[in-house]
Amino acid sequence: MKQVTIALAALLLSLAGLAQAPANPYPKTITVTGSAEMEVTPDEIWATVTLREYERKGASKVTLSTIKDAFLRSARAVGIADSSITIAAYDGSNGNPWLRKKNKKEELLASITYQVKIGSSAQMDALVDRLDDNATQNFAIERTSHSHMEAFRRQLRINAVIAAKDKAQYLAEAIGEKAGVAVTINEPTEFFSPIFMRTSNTMMKSEAASDEGSPAQPDFRKMKIRYEVTVVFALK
Repeated sequence: MKQVTIALAALLLSLAGLAQAPANPYPKTITVTGSAEMEVTPDEIWATVTLREYERKGASKVTLSTIKDAFLRSARAVGIADSSITIAAYDGSNGNPWLRKKNKKEELLASITYQVKIGSSAQMDALVDRLDDNATQNFAIERTSHSHMEAFRRQLRINAVIAAKDKAQYLAEAIGEKAGVAVTINEPTEFFSPIFMRTSNTMMKSEAASDEGSPAQPDFRKMKIRYEVTVVFALK
């Protein structure tokens, strides 16, 4: 009898809990995806430049100190501040071991790699045009961005949510309903297409020479930024 009483009490408590449970405030909802995108021409271009000592025929070796000074002067001449240039690596090499042994030379040829922040393709081309062909071992674009990227991303997130609201409204109207309050908003997902291009100093200089007198070269291909967001709206 005692066990029956306990079971009955548990059942009554369970039924009381169900009776007190609040009703679903949003029995009807619509789930939509909104998106927003834009294309941006980069104004921040990070490039690496590797410079190396070299020997001129019948003359002394051109030292790394001389090469570095010339490079920094060239960068300043095209409007690149010293603060936009950092050292990425130092290195030293004996070059071809067989030639070194034949010529009885054991001196290292030192090299340095700079990372340079460039503001435009025109500034980049101006810098490349001033580089010492004998000293420059490599010129490579590492990445690109824009100085207002965070502001662009913030606005695109907002635009994606607004687009979702607009979509919910006209889809709801199609069935005689209206979109109400937003029940849930997911974090917008970003789809970003960066740019990687032109890596050879020799190639870039040959292109510039072949295009001399031709119309101005095009700017960097624009970066594409896109956001998508899923929002649930109540129907009323």
